[in-house]
Amino acid sequence: MAKKPFVWVAALIVAVATVYAVPASAHDWKNTDFANRPLYAYPLPEGRDDIIGTLTTYKIQPGDTLLDVGRWFGLSAKEISDANHHMDWWLPPPGATIILPTEHILPAAPHNGIIMNIPEMRLYYYYPSSTYRRRHGKTELVPASFSAARVVYTFPVGLGRYDWKTPIGKWTVTAKVKDPAWVLPEDIYEEHLERDGEAEHMIPGGDPDNPLGHYKLDLSIPEYGLHGTNVPWGVGMTVSHGCVRLYPEDIDRLFHKVPVGTPGEFVYEPVKFGWRGGAIYVEVHEDLYGKYPALWSYAQQLARARGLTDDIDMDKLEKAVEAKSGVPTYVGLGAEPSPSTISAPPVNPGWESASAPAVGPSAGSETGSESASSGAESEPDPASSADGAWTRLSAP
Repeated sequence: MAKKPFVWVAALIVAVATVYAVPASAHDWKNTDFANRPLYAYPLPEGRDDIIGTLTTYKIQPGDTLLDVGRWFGLSAKEISDANHHMDWWLPPPGATIILPTEHILPAAPHNGIIMNIPEMRLYYYYPSSTYRRRHGKTELVPASFSAARVVYTFPVGLGRYDWKTPIGKWTVTAKVKDPAWVLPEDIYEEHLERDGEAEHMIPGGDPDNPLGHYKLDLSIPEYGLHGTNVPWGVGMTVSHGCVRLYPEDIDRLFHKVPVGTPGEFVYEPVKFGWRGGAIYVEVHEDLYGKYPALWSYAQQLARARGLTDDIDMDKLEKAVEAKSGVPTYVGLGAEPSPSTISAPPVNPGWESASAPAVGPSAGSETGSESASSGAESEPDPASSADGAWTRLSAP
């Protein structure tokens, strides 16, 4: 009789493991598929507008998981799940049409260098732009300036777990390291030793077990950095010891674009207000580290501090705060103006980048995108994306 609970628990573990193992063998995703997905540069909005991208609809195919679909579209599984009433990451229902949250309100921080919003688990890189000017009858190149960005790139990230919180604060990029070795700090070494019964003091660069991946940007905050990962599905999760993890293809792109000396900041904005064409929206995320337990009160305080209370329908705002969908949601007075969307084709493993779905400022065109594997330093022309190309869909 004493053995029955053990047998029951063992059977349950096997059953759960079987369910969660099914999606892994149901399709034929390869890392090369993700390495070749497009990268989009979003033109910075003008005036007080501060929303980039557009929402996208996607029809779940048999064998899809939100982890693979998210990675293909430059999202995390958590972002897609939050936008779709907390849909199961591993077993989304085939045939269901879902929202891909490929639209974002820019954080309320300077459009300068790298801004990473902790509750959103998303990084924004304001790409410094070179410009031309006429002087003494001649055209000359004006060097790129961090304060003169014309486009922004955005990437999902994984962050520090609750007991190793990613810190708030400003920093600069101090070094760029290819295939960084991981020297375990003593406290992390002791943690691994207690958990596993054994631990290494150092894992060489390029080792498949190295959690830093192949690229790392060192920061002026001691012991913190932006780096890749050997476990891509940790993006969108709080699983690190404080550092910021990116998909392998995303850190490759960022590494080749970001110079040493780039300024950056970790900000904490679970609620973001933004404008587009005279309409006001809110984007609400989980209060990841419990900084604002009364999130509804915080949202109201933020609206008052920004002088927005006369523009906002408080009932709509309260519903958005309750939903925490991570999707820019209209909270203005009256009906939302002209909601619409881009519809993405099915995601088929093995696509070449040229046939990848265009989820960016120029839908249906490769202008403004590049292959992830190119490591290109060239900047897409932000003028190629007309304001009229932006469309959006009301949140479900």
